[in-house]
Amino acid sequence: MGGFFGTISKTECKADLFYGTDYNSHLGTRRGGMATYDSERGIIRSIHNLESTYFRTKFEAELGKFSGNSGIGIISDTDPQPITINSHLGRFAIVTVGKINNVDEIERELLGSGRHFAELSGGKINQTELVALLIITGKDYVDGIGHVYDKIKGSCSLMLLTPDGIIAARDRMGRTPVVIGKREGAFAVSSESTSFPNLGYSVVRDLGPGEIVRITADGVEQLKAPGNEMQICSFLWVYYGFPTSSYEGVNVEAARFRCGLAMGRHDDSDVDCVCGIPDSGVGMALGYAEGKGVPYHRAISKYTPTWPRSFTPANQSMRDLVAKMKLIPNREMLEGKRLLFCDDSIVRGTQLRDNVRVLFDCGAREVHMRIACPPLVYGCPFIGFTASKSDMELITRRIIRDFEGDDSKDLDKYATEGTEQYNRMVEEIRRRLGLTSLKFNTISTLVNAIGLPKCKLCTHCFDGSGKF
Repeated sequence: MGGFFGTISKTECKADLFYGTDYNSHLGTRRGGMATYDSERGIIRSIHNLESTYFRTKFEAELGKFSGNSGIGIISDTDPQPITINSHLGRFAIVTVGKINNVDEIERELLGSGRHFAELSGGKINQTELVALLIITGKDYVDGIGHVYDKIKGSCSLMLLTPDGIIAARDRMGRTPVVIGKREGAFAVSSESTSFPNLGYSVVRDLGPGEIVRITADGVEQLKAPGNEMQICSFLWVYYGFPTSSYEGVNVEAARFRCGLAMGRHDDSDVDCVCGIPDSGVGMALGYAEGKGVPYHRAISKYTPTWPRSFTPANQSMRDLVAKMKLIPNREMLEGKRLLFCDDSIVRGTQLRDNVRVLFDCGAREVHMRIACPPLVYGCPFIGFTASKSDMELITRRIIRDFEGDDSKDLDKYATEGTEQYNRMVEEIRRRLGLTSLKFNTISTLVNAIGLPKCKLCTHCFDGSGKF
């Protein structure tokens, strides 16, 4: 995934830029970067590796080198950013959030037209530089960003830092959020509205799908109107969105609470208490407890001082170990009880299987699990919200392969609640994880909890319906 933050004001911006970018840290784990524009010094840029540390610790000591009234920052799960470019359009820095599936195809096309690439990321093309090169094929910035929309398969939201302000563009189908904030004498743009309150900004509005704006300290100028279609990722509200953020006017924690509330009201489980798997399962669990009329207990706590994120290590076995280390069960709250846990999703299932075993070892009598979203049957081709490199990393697809001899057979039936295939798959997931019972939320419940029309949400990972 990834997240960005940009700000432009009538005064020095580096403090806002630093803290605003840091508020996007939950969205990525690989690289962090900032760039400011100073009318005398030009663009000042810095990039750091975040795989074994935090954005704040890497950038805090060098804040003094930044100057100027405008800047952009990035937390990236893809490549080192920002990239700086000097072109016929002028000098600019660029950050991107998204997933480009046809990098090789565009690379060949650009090389064939006489372009060259100066940046590599892990021996591969830096996709942010690729986007920059597409932009400078245009006659102006708007035309160039249009080339990006036309060429890429996947998604790409971006910001450009120029001498004349910040240009922000949301991806063509609006899969990732871009929110504008304002305070006296300053404007900001961010992937997360959570970036705004403590810096004194209030939300102005979300950019629409494919919309392009230029932001200055005096206001926001629309350069390209939004399109009519939107496919914002529904998994924002399930997992990677921060609880206090809102997208399209819908708060993350409120949507998670509504998911749990609806499930609790209609679930026939007989349990002693409800617990949430920290962090993204807590909102659903609180809603479930209210809907079911049973108490919420904190039977598992997250140890955050040294284990803030489970997916930082590049190696999957190390990620699993870190995930185990950070969640600590409380035997006193578990022993002899029938417990129902809420979690955001099941991807590989390895972490959850280990957690379930620990819960029983700590004396739990029963362990039920309720999941905020439907089973993940299709890999995401649009934004890459998990670290999975292949659909076969999904527990659903491995089970379908074991059942059918082909991991792609009858996917529509396995993705449809109530079918024989769906019920058989869910029961097998339950058995493999060692749970007393397992239920997933339905797409209709999730859509209703979010409150946007189904046609404006991407639910591809659940039902394969995403628009390419």
